[in-house]
Formats: sequence, structure tokens, C-alpha cells
Amino acid sequence: MPYSERIKNFEKVRSYIREFYVYGFKSRTEYDAKSARSYDDERRRIESWLGDYMRFTQTAEGKNVFLSVDSRVTRRNPFYKAWKAKSFTDGDITLHFAIFDILYTPEVRKTLAELVEEIDRLLSYRMTFDESTVRKKLKEYEKEGIIQTEKEGRRIWYRRSPDTDLSNLKDVIDFFSEVAPCGVIGSFLQDRYAKPEPKRSESQPAPPVPESARLTSRPAHSRHKPLFSFKHHYMTQAMDSDVMAMLFEAIQERRYVTVDNLSRRSNRLRTIRLVPLKLYISAQNGRQNLIAYHCKAGRLNSYRLDYLSNIRIEEEVCEDFDALRDRLRRAEGHMWGVNCKKNRKAVEHVEFELRVGEDEEFIVRRLEREKRCGRVEKVDENHYRYIADVFDTREMVPWIRTFLCRITRMNFSNRTVENQFKADIEEMYRMYGLDGGDGHDFQ
Repeated sequence: MPYSERIKNFEKVRSYIREFYVYGFKSRTEYDAKSARSYDDERRRIESWLGDYMRFTQTAEGKNVFLSVDSRVTRRNPFYKAWKAKSFTDGDITLHFAIFDILYTPEVRKTLAELVEEIDRLLSYRMTFDESTVRKKLKEYEKEGIIQTEKEGRRIWYRRSPDTDLSNLKDVIDFFSEVAPCGVIGSFLQDRYAKPEPKRSESQPAPPVPESARLTSRPAHSRHKPLFSFKHHYMTQAMDSDVMAMLFEAIQERRYVTVDNLSRRSNRLRTIRLVPLKLYISAQNGRQNLIAYHCKAGRLNSYRLDYLSNIRIEEEVCEDFDALRDRLRRAEGHMWGVNCKKNRKAVEHVEFELRVGEDEEFIVRRLEREKRCGRVEKVDENHYRYIADVFDTREMVPWIRTFLCRITRMNFSNRTVENQFKADIEEMYRMYGLDGGDGHDFQ
């Protein structure tokens, strides 16, 4: 089969991009999930979207492919290109443009019979569509908000929805597309930026322009310079946009979902039934997690979105949704990150004291700002204590490390984590030849 840039199944491409460019650095010989032919086809397809950002290294194991993106010059997420490469049949694309060539402005309205007749005349019978096919396509577009219907007696009139003026929202859309969940929506809106039309006199009204001509005559992002650049830009979130959108829909409608969850330990998919409750997005690493109720296990659990696929929203509504959200709300009082597996009786106590100089009030403000589920107490003029009861002390360790030169005392109920923390510090001292520290009173 010849190589094609277009795709039918986005999950297939998502899997390749995730394996090679997110988890990364596998050579052709290391990837054994598919045949070498499939690997070559998918690599060429992805390279057609991301070729400007792909780099190669040669190792003893073979040639490795990776992505290199400079956030200083890259203002728009390159992964969004994958969402704009969906395949279509000749009939689909022909019917799409035929409909909008006829309904070229919101003022034009037609019945189904009139549309079918005009489509046949427009295509000169080179391709025909029956009423059932056209009706289904119109119903699909009505659901998406592209087409509006009006009922007069027994007759239904169809018209295109009015366009929205985005000219004053370009900076807002630019920002949304790069930082918001499902920002790919903003990327599609960016593609609608068009050059201003030439001025016409009142006696010279603009002629109707067919949809096909209008689309080909407006270049994306013309005459608009992006305002924003991002130091920490979590671009690979784009690959999980479809999963996130469906989970948002299920949460809004309080429905059960069935999902396939990939286990990174066994590399196997398992199908589970969940009640999705809330989505967490880390500001530190960009990782996205779903907090959901596992129906079979009867507990709250967290799931990484990049490990979820094939989301199926069920018809059944969860009658206990409010109670489960309250249960999560109570659990959040002991969640530092996304670990919510343990119960209230199993919380771990975390306590440490910091030395703060007379002119270092900014340290106290930072503690207050970043304390999450903990609290801050003043011990004396130069010492402050942080106290928290959390489900998982290990989640806090990276944050606690940022105060290393100021910690004078610590007390974790999870002694294993505390001992490992102190052992890591001692090892660091040895590496730098400090022989046990620089005189700070660390206990």
C-alpha cells in the first residue's frame, strides 16, 4: 500500500509518536510491536508533519529519531498538525463542498429536496447522493453547530451558521491554543485568520463566494504576529486531546466510561470501567492525570492520560456521582499529587523546619503559596515549620529538596522515605567532598 500523509485511526499515530518521540529514542530494530514495513510507513507519515523538528543520532544499537523544539522560536505546537491529517473519502469531501457551495451565506436556506436537486445539478451527475446520505450529513453538521435548521409546518429549512468574527480575539486564541486543555481547538480557530477583504462601495456589493474558493484564498495566520512564547511548553499534551475531550464530556454528563489502560510494567492493555471525576494537570512537568472511581475495585484511583485509549462513554448515568465527588474532595485534603489510593487512617505525617534570614520573607511567602494541603507555623524569628498529613510522602520529596540549604530538622512518619532522603544528602556531600555537610544543623 503506498504511503499516505492522511490517517483514519489517530490512536495508531498517537501510539507511534508516544513510543518514539515522547517516551523516546528507540531505534528501528528496538521497536518490535509492528513490522519494519509498518514502522517505515508511520515514520514517514510523522516526518511529513514534524520534519522540521526531527533529529537523528547514530548509536551502537542503530539510528535513533527524536524531536528537538526550541521554544524561543517555536510559538505554535507542531503536534497539532497530526489532528489536521484525517483521511476522507472522495464522496465525503465532494458532498461537504457541494453543500457549502450552495449554502454559501447564512441568508441562503434550502429544504432537503432542494439541496439534493441542486447538488445533482452542481456535480452534473458525475457523482450522485440520495436524500438519506445528505440528511445524515446535515444532521452531523447540525450537531456540530455548522448547520442550523428552521421548521415551518412540515418543512425543514437548512442554512449555514453565521461565522464568528475572530479579528479581535487572535491573541486570546493564541494563548488558549498553547496553554489550555484541548488547545487543539484554538489551533483550528487560528486557521481561520484571514486577510482583510478589500473595501467596496455600497453600489458594488460583494459577490457570493463558494466555500471551496474561500478556503483556498485565506492563508492561515496571515498578517498576525504571535505575541506569546513559552519557556516551559508541554507540547506533547496535544496527543491526548481526544481522550481529554471525551473524559470532559463524561464528567459533564456524569456517565460511566470504559477505557483501555496500558500498564507500563507489563506493557499490556486492560479494559476497566470508571466514573471519571476530575482531571489534574501538573504545572511542574505538564503530566495529565484522571482521578476516577474504579467500579470493580471500589476505590478512587489516578490514571495517566497518555496511558488511556479507546474511551467509550456509556449511556448509564452514575447516580452516586455527587457522593463520589464529595469523597474526592475529602481525599484532596491529604493529596499532595495524584495519589489517592490510601484511606484516611493510612495518612503519613510530614514535618520539617526551615531557617529563614531576617531579609528573606520571600521564603515564607513561597511556603504559604506552595503549601497545598499542609500548613505553615512560625517557630521563632528565624525558623518556620511546615506540617502536612498526606497519602504519599514520596510525592513531596522533589519539592522538599528545593529547601535543602535551609532545612534544620525533619520528621517523617514514613521512616523509609526519610532515611532515603538523608542518605541521598550524605551521598551528595561525599560527591562534592563536603564530608558530612557545611556545618548546618540538619537533623
